[in-house]
Amino acid sequence: MREVEHEIVVDAPAEAVYGLLAAVGDWPRLFPPTVHVSYLERTEKAERLRIWASANDKVKTWTSRRELDPAALRIDFRQEVSAPPVGEMGGTWRVERVSDGRSRVVLSHRYRADGDDRDDLAWIDRAVDGNSRSELAALKAGAERATKGDDGDGFLSFEDSVFVAGPAEETGERVYAFLDRADLWEERLPHVTRVVLTEDDPGLQILEMDTRAKGGSTHTTRSVRVCFPHREIVYKQTTLPALLTLHTGVWRTMPSRVDGVDGVTVTSHHTVSIAEENVTAVLGADAGVADALAFVRDALGTNSLATLRHAKRHAEDNG
Repeated sequence: MREVEHEIVVDAPAEAVYGLLAAVGDWPRLFPPTVHVSYLERTEKAERLRIWASANDKVKTWTSRRELDPAALRIDFRQEVSAPPVGEMGGTWRVERVSDGRSRVVLSHRYRADGDDRDDLAWIDRAVDGNSRSELAALKAGAERATKGDDGDGFLSFEDSVFVAGPAEETGERVYAFLDRADLWEERLPHVTRVVLTEDDPGLQILEMDTRAKGGSTHTTRSVRVCFPHREIVYKQTTLPALLTLHTGVWRTMPSRVDGVDGVTVTSHHTVSIAEENVTAVLGADAGVADALAFVRDALGTNSLATLRHAKRHAEDNG
């Protein structure tokens, strides 16, 4: 077993820092490596989770159990089902009060490889070290930003929806298939000019594509997509346009009935964070964060609605 520790000092109250660590469902927005988290079981002080996250530029998924102790400001975790080459992994998040407005966070790991290959252990060493440093830095930035009261200025969440008529189950499957087969989007969507989709593990996709905006400019994005068949596709962009530091999203289908007609409502949900230092370079000297948010809302909404409407046409024409 290898045992390592990483730590960082945060200019924020210990309870506030612990709150960010306890809210694991928000980790895709807080921690760069985390793509998606699903709760499998949950009580006040214990939870089982399935986590999807990047490690050494590879996306891995595993199942973990966490024990939460808010009085001690401590969270113990242990992977129940690890992803190779990890054979066993556990550890602790511990938040210590330095003063009323300052805290120290200690992240410890205990792990071994699944076998005796030294290269596998070295791979885990790099992944644990890189992700721990990245997560602690993001935790510090997020906690200090929230403490200063400017946590939401550059953030925006929004969604667009369309109704697709037809028998709910079959229609939902056809819509989902359209969204799942992003490798065909270059042929099906006029705003997509290039697509590379890989899916080495079923339901876990890496999507790289070039997208054309309303003004004619194009940008390249790369996303990790976690697919839950016929229900939703959750994604996080890992290569972002210059105006964003975060973009997560969900494509979701839900059975619904509108004006007496059966069908499904298909929704595209986005959460973004603005790269404030790039606003003037992208939008001009007079632009501010509010202008950037409006620009992103319009650009993403336009392309999302176009995708939803093409999915609607595909499902209804093939019903």
